[in-house]
Amino acid sequence: MNPDYITLNSLNYSLILVLAATLDYLVGDPWALPHPVQFMGWIISRYTQFVLQKFSSKLARRIAGIGLTIALIFGSAIAGWSIVRGAIWLHPIWGLLAQTILLASCFATRSLRAAAEDVLQPLITGNLTEARSKLSRYVGRDTENLDEGEVLRAVLETIAENTTDGVTAPLFYAIVGAFLPGIGSVPFALAYKAASTLDSMVGYTKEPYLDLGWSSAKLEDLLTWFPCRLTVLTIAWRSPKFFQVWKLCLRDAKADPSPNSGWSECAFAAALNVQLGGTNFYGGVLKYKPLLGEPKESITPAKIQQGLQLMRFCFLLWLGFALVIFLAESIWFPG
Repeated sequence: MNPDYITLNSLNYSLILVLAATLDYLVGDPWALPHPVQFMGWIISRYTQFVLQKFSSKLARRIAGIGLTIALIFGSAIAGWSIVRGAIWLHPIWGLLAQTILLASCFATRSLRAAAEDVLQPLITGNLTEARSKLSRYVGRDTENLDEGEVLRAVLETIAENTTDGVTAPLFYAIVGAFLPGIGSVPFALAYKAASTLDSMVGYTKEPYLDLGWSSAKLEDLLTWFPCRLTVLTIAWRSPKFFQVWKLCLRDAKADPSPNSGWSECAFAAALNVQLGGTNFYGGVLKYKPLLGEPKESITPAKIQQGLQLMRFCFLLWLGFALVIFLAESIWFPG
């Protein structure tokens, strides 16, 4: 069998996407197994420690940050492409397996669902202390003094923000990569995952990461911009009040300092008739996030489940749309 067949044929891309989505849904990210993001995080951590120790000037740190951004993103894409090509060289089935596993590692549908349910379980049974403790594993804000409503808000905000970063944007770039002959879904999805990991680790607007993470934050904002707006439109379309959701996003999302997370969170808030944002504490320091949406209804465990359903809807709709395109391409342009 021609090794290129398994990477270039549209039906194979469809199969890989379906298998990767199924693997992520059923297994997620097993803690005991190595994960590409762990390796990326290790590189970022070591490099960051070196730069902060060796360089003190703003210019040197900014140049070092640009170098890290370029090296990690292109390095992740090249590594993914090389692993896939090597596996295909051994046997097409190994190629299929490698692409499925690597692509599934870029999606976070099960991880988000598991995190939400991990916090909800003790909260529903009345154990607020345990719910706070579990929430602290997934969010950066202080959780020790949160009441039940604030815990629920934190969970929904996490789902809303990470639906774009961890679900729809990686899928978007996996689909884009599938249309590029000789490249495929895996390199593009891993490249985006590298950008997202960089942003989460060093893309802070405060020292010592202000200059080191400047390029990472800017690039991640740029790469996420279109998938985020497409996610908002998908959520609005799923809602029975499309124009109201979009109108609220236009009104409120721009107040958020992030060009993307405010849009994603506002779309969820508008679709679920709740309000997100407000006062949070980080390391004891108060930080106010702009209010998003209208507080027509309270945030409840049922709302969290509806938020998870919105996330799954976006993922499945985009996946289904890609499969239709690949199927049409295989029919109209066979071979």
